[in-house]
Amino acid sequence: MARTRNTLLAAAIKETGWSQTQAAAHFGRVATETGAHQLQSVSRSHIAMWIGGTQPEARAASILCETLSRKLGRVVTPEQIGLAPASEPLTQPGWDFDTLTTLTDLGSTQMDKARRRLLATSAYSVAGAALPPQHWWERTFTSAQRRKPYSRHTVTAGHLDAVREAGVFFSRRDQRLGGAAGRTALITYLQTDVAEYLSGHIPSEPLRKDLTSAAAELAYLAGWMAFDSSQHALAQHFFRLATRMAAEADDAPLAGHILRAMAHQAVDLGHPTQALELADASVAQRRYTHATPRERALLGVVHGKALAAAGHKKPALAALLRAEDDLRDADNARTEEPGRVFFFGEASLAHETACALRDLGDLGAAEKEFRRSVRTRRAEQHARTHAVTLGYLGAVQARQGHLEAACGTWSQALDAMTGVQSGRTRDTVVQMRRTLSPLRGRGGSRAAELDQRAAAVLRNVG
Repeated sequence: MARTRNTLLAAAIKETGWSQTQAAAHFGRVATETGAHQLQSVSRSHIAMWIGGTQPEARAASILCETLSRKLGRVVTPEQIGLAPASEPLTQPGWDFDTLTTLTDLGSTQMDKARRRLLATSAYSVAGAALPPQHWWERTFTSAQRRKPYSRHTVTAGHLDAVREAGVFFSRRDQRLGGAAGRTALITYLQTDVAEYLSGHIPSEPLRKDLTSAAAELAYLAGWMAFDSSQHALAQHFFRLATRMAAEADDAPLAGHILRAMAHQAVDLGHPTQALELADASVAQRRYTHATPRERALLGVVHGKALAAAGHKKPALAALLRAEDDLRDADNARTEEPGRVFFFGEASLAHETACALRDLGDLGAAEKEFRRSVRTRRAEQHARTHAVTLGYLGAVQARQGHLEAACGTWSQALDAMTGVQSGRTRDTVVQMRRTLSPLRGRGGSRAAELDQRAAAVLRNVG
């Protein structure tokens, strides 16, 4: 039977201005981002077959829609490009979802587990990174104040302490072992104990706000751990949930902290426009002015990083200097700080500053800051970030032609990765091997030996 040409898909690709080869290349990048390794080899011939009327599998259709959405700046659905809808379409919800329903949605039934697997393998949604309207923040807080308890269970300060203690435990575990370590346990705790507390009778408004903030921090942490594991759609899901919970608590600094993480994710995934919108929002009004100096430094340095990714050099450098000043104020102050910023000090500031300088093209200054980060970090407590920093430092050295130095740095990075379960550390090894690929045939060379070691690391982490 002759296939019918898919004129809708052909028109969408024509609108992008891409050739079929270029469309396949962009598709491959999104497939790589989602871990769809079997789809990374999609080529011009696949695009041509799909235009010719062949129906791609559901996951390929989802990735194709996201690829076109990013280029066209609007949400593209399977129906709009002449493809059969996926059997279980994944769409980022609007901002007016029910917190408790969303909190318990993943993992409670077999169907929910299937949706959780779908989130874990789907693409990051650029549309899902759009900020809620300004009036939404106040309306969400007011609505949460009026929520009636779903159960007779009475919440106490002891329950609040338990949620906060869980945040400390999982946050430190993430820093030491990476995002894959303990994430399932954290999500289960959110869906069970935390959801039960939030649905119970909360005797006072201060306790409601504090409990909601503590729960939001756990949801944010689940998102951060998924981000570190390269499960970007799942990370986005939890970041959005955490943002809504921060709004329900009217916790402006926490909202800024979460928006900062969303900006960080967008920068890393190559979406500078969305990253800058999120970063701008993270330092807006009370999110910055009501934050402690250490948190202001964290918000500010990621803002600088987003400005750098978007090519705004002067504002980026100004933001980086302001973050330095804020951290200096934090080190001199006696202000009580939220536990979520325990990790942020000179080493973290230097790491993010180096990333911004690298993106601005100042590789020498970036190398200097990466070295400062390595020198000042407590590597044992922050093994994951230490390994990533060493990986980035090696890449900057290699880009400057200092291959011997890069090999020495990358060797240290591989040492630091022992026991760490992190998609970001894995990505640094993949990039390392790409840089070393021209040298693989030189048996016995230091670069070839390092490449073999890096290949073994990748086999061990999957």
